[in-house]
Amino acid sequence: MSNEKLKILFLSAEVAPFAKAGGLGDVAGSLPKALQARGHDVRVVMPAYANIEAGYRDVSPMVGHLTVPVRNSTLPTGVFHGTLPGSNVPVYFIAERNLFNRPNVYGYGDDAYRFAFFSRAALELTLALDWRPDIVHANDWHTAPAVAWLATGAQGHDRLRDIPTVFSIHNIAHQGLTSWDIFDYLNIITHGLREERFNEVNFMARGIYHASLVNTVSPTYAREITTSEGGAGMDGLLRHRGSDLFGILNGIDTDVWNPATDDRIPHHYSAETIDDRWRMRHALQALAGLPQRDGIPVVGLVSRLDWQKGLDITGEAIHRLMNNWAGEAQFVVLGTGAPEYEQMFAGLAYYHREKMTAILEYNAGMAPYIYAGSDMFLVPSRFEPCGLSQLIAMRYGSVPVVRSTGGLADTVLDSVTGFQFHDYNADALWHALSRAIYVYNVDKPRWREIQLAGMHADFSWQRSAAEYEHMYRLAIGRNQA
Repeated sequence: MSNEKLKILFLSAEVAPFAKAGGLGDVAGSLPKALQARGHDVRVVMPAYANIEAGYRDVSPMVGHLTVPVRNSTLPTGVFHGTLPGSNVPVYFIAERNLFNRPNVYGYGDDAYRFAFFSRAALELTLALDWRPDIVHANDWHTAPAVAWLATGAQGHDRLRDIPTVFSIHNIAHQGLTSWDIFDYLNIITHGLREERFNEVNFMARGIYHASLVNTVSPTYAREITTSEGGAGMDGLLRHRGSDLFGILNGIDTDVWNPATDDRIPHHYSAETIDDRWRMRHALQALAGLPQRDGIPVVGLVSRLDWQKGLDITGEAIHRLMNNWAGEAQFVVLGTGAPEYEQMFAGLAYYHREKMTAILEYNAGMAPYIYAGSDMFLVPSRFEPCGLSQLIAMRYGSVPVVRSTGGLADTVLDSVTGFQFHDYNADALWHALSRAIYVYNVDKPRWREIQLAGMHADFSWQRSAAEYEHMYRLAIGRNQA
């Protein structure tokens, strides 16, 4: 089966651009297209949230409905159909009004039941389409019920028996805890796991336990989650499955994120015309309300403002930066999140208002300006499964300064494509940032080499898709053995 086209069922709670709460949405909106480009038959399934029910782009309802088994009965659900933008990859939307026609993706008390139903409905959809997948690729705890049911209840089902599964961990901290009653809802008979307390189901653990193979989104994160410090209680189970655990780096859509063609920025450039990049620096400074100055570094940060992102060690470093500890500089931050971090950046921006701007709102149009106009880009995360912002920054010629963890350690080479620090404290972050500023100020040829090395690095989904294909074939082979 080494060269045969695979039929891949790709399940995700979020798929960009239809619904996106984090990096999972980016992956689900890009990886299926790269897999299809390799010749595979990929079909994506996600819930029909309120924006899709209301009529999203070219999404249309399918004729008829699915009848989904739950408990001792069935529940009918509708299905919408569309394609991933820029491709002909089919996307199916499970439309159960009481469960999914809500404004947000997550954050409801019945989330476990919502996604358990979605997972089961996605498998029923394959029967309605008369399309049996060679592999089911589930992502994070929301789709782990599909993995659990295929490993248990499906073994008595003629058409869904023995389908191999891949379970991708995008963030092990979110695990999907619920009561044992969920197995009655899914018609699953099984046993408890060491990772579950009495009468509790942990869907992250179930995905890891039942999947044919497991992966996460960078090699370093795959190692980190097998430790007590990084495993969020799953480390023992992951060590047990160590020979079945893979780390595959995420990619970025290099057609969307391309400074030579990006229609979200006013001035285009490439690695070959990087001398023209100053125009985007001036555009960023103008948009951020900062003086249009050359010869001093502009440092950028685009992030969700929460504890994972290392912001508790960032304030002190930015205060030093704005006080000229490493020479003059400007700083622009874009993001929303925890009030304490919004207040921190707002206070710093007020105190250093001639040098710093804080855009504390959701502003998708501002992010490309920061990637294209900043000289350095901060990613000081406490932990980071993969991270996309450092990949985009490098693509746009902004040199990342990152903590050496997870995918940041795998993608940013210290003093080659960016600058790393190891210890999680403000002094370590400041030391890395000041090293970057020193090179920027005193060694322009070396700085240009670092910029160009990042711009030429291959972080396309084509590279990652080849590794996923290998894993799919390995899972299928093991299942057939």
